[in-house]
Amino acid sequence: MGKLTGKVAIVTGASRGIGQQIAELFAAEGAKVVCAARTLNEGDHRMLEGSLSRTVDLIRSKGGEATAVTADVSAEPECVALVQAARAAYGPIDILVNNAALNYYLPTETYPTNRWVRCFAINVHAPFILAKEVLTDMVPRRSGAIVNISSGAAIGPGRGPYEDQTVRGGVMYGATKAALERFTQGLGQEVAQYGGITVAAVSPSQVVPTPGTIHHKLVTGIDDPKGEHPMMMARAALLLASEPAANVNGRVTYSQQILKEFGWIETAIGRGVTIRGSGYSLV
Repeated sequence: MGKLTGKVAIVTGASRGIGQQIAELFAAEGAKVVCAARTLNEGDHRMLEGSLSRTVDLIRSKGGEATAVTADVSAEPECVALVQAARAAYGPIDILVNNAALNYYLPTETYPTNRWVRCFAINVHAPFILAKEVLTDMVPRRSGAIVNISSGAAIGPGRGPYEDQTVRGGVMYGATKAALERFTQGLGQEVAQYGGITVAAVSPSQVVPTPGTIHHKLVTGIDDPKGEHPMMMARAALLLASEPAANVNGRVTYSQQILKEFGWIETAIGRGVTIRGSGYSLV
């Protein structure tokens, strides 16, 4: 029996990259997975490969259970409709993985306001709205898990003066991920009264080669030696979704850090291990 047998999970941003890997692993562990994103079919996205149809087909080809739901999570009605569609397909929600994210690498002084607002809508507001929706299933049963996918970008440059004055355009993304980590611990504290609900956040210990990170030139390719395979993040998300809440509720952590802590891997490097993590990961 898998670690998630009988569970119903929603994974946003499941058309490619980390979200796709999480959806596949959760299904392999027995969950019925609702895969959500905007890209339904291959070629619908004008720049990146990957689609919900491909993810669902891969899961079903291995005997797993999955369904695709297109959703633009920047809009509250679509977040609500996503959860309703997931319930209609499989029943009450046991697990929510907030993986969908948006970024444009632009300096703040020229950042278009509409893009800034849209990024906050997807990266911060959607996790709040979706969490609120699924908690109506989790609270009465005093059971469930919400796993928020964060980023090393939440670690700021620290106080000045700044010798490194390179403008990398990551201010917005870092701000949203720092907000997501604070939201994680705040919501975790609020639901602690129910005993069995986990709210946790996990970031990659190293940059994960995905269509998005390759497009933005954060890695040179899938085999970049400084990268971390997306399965590492998928396994960390699985750990947080399957461990008792008493062990992981409120954790802000990193993929290799948490996997090594619980004995799922023997050696670990990167953020949270050999590199200091964000402030929220340390409290």
